Amino acid sequence: MTIRGFTIDGFLLALAAVVLAAILLPALGATGGVLHIDWIATYGVAGVFFLYGLTLAPEKLRQGAANWRVHVTVQLATFVLFPVLVLVVLAFFPNLPEPVATGFFYLAALPSTVSSSVAMTSLARGNVPTAIFNATLSSLLGVFLTPILMAWYASTTGAALPLLPAITKVVLLVLLPIVVGQIARHWLERWANRHIKAIRLTDRAIILAIVFNSFSDSMREGIWTGHDATLVIGMCAGVIGLFFVVYGLLQIPCRLLGLDREDTIACLFCGSKKSLATGVPLAKLLFGSVPTLGLIIAPIMLYHFFQLIIVSVIANRYARRAPA
Repeated sequence: MTIRGFTIDGFLLALAAVVLAAILLPALGATGGVLHIDWIATYGVAGVFFLYGLTLAPEKLRQGAANWRVHVTVQLATFVLFPVLVLVVLAFFPNLPEPVATGFFYLAALPSTVSSSVAMTSLARGNVPTAIFNATLSSLLGVFLTPILMAWYASTTGAALPLLPAITKVVLLVLLPIVVGQIARHWLERWANRHIKAIRLTDRAIILAIVFNSFSDSMREGIWTGHDATLVIGMCAGVIGLFFVVYGLLQIPCRLLGLDREDTIACLFCGSKKSLATGVPLAKLLFGSVPTLGLIIAPIMLYHFFQLIIVSVIANRYARRAPA
């Protein structure tokens, strides 16, 4: 959908639609509800990561593997800079609802997104092979680093998130499906390439089902009842501020390392983005069907929305200034 030259991602509209549906008709999407969306939300997690493994092309990774300066910078930004910044900010807001605080740290602990990082890097005429390698490496590291970071955060807040069970769940429902998807790629690569649009639609449909289930449970349990619009406005301000701080700080190592224009674009776009596609299914594994899951995943949903808008504007500016 395009309005005055600006393209609106259909997935964002679908996300807004399922959240609205959860607000108006929570009984439909709640656990044990009429549609039994929780079945898809529970068992669809493995499907999301199987499809990720099936569509992951190793030959594209090898093209950008040697650019180690960008790789180190992006991964440190993703798994160190983000969490540190969020911890500092949370220290100034001790009265923030616990699920929202957890959601912000969960956002910080997530890996970078793959598809939009690569797409925006390509649009800005940056180093696409480097972006592919970094975004994919981040996703694979996130299988272990995100649960570890969340287990540590839970221990500091007095919450319970046992690390070994969390890692076991992630290995069985995330890493194993990726490996199976990569193995299946030997036989299904051509089929997957022909049906890539259907695969992406299936992947997004599962994510939407998890969001619908999470917000429906939150609405049924009255989790949002005690909060007004100021909480949502505050979360919006928080995710926008977080993006610009990380994006701005990332420019420092890019200059110090002497990265050229193409590598700088890949570094800035991959290092400042977070993955909703990984975050929503992984949240279901780490936090289970807790009623507050809707609040926990709200920051990553808002961050995903604003990062797409902001980065698309930046990418178009880079594209206009690119040498012929």
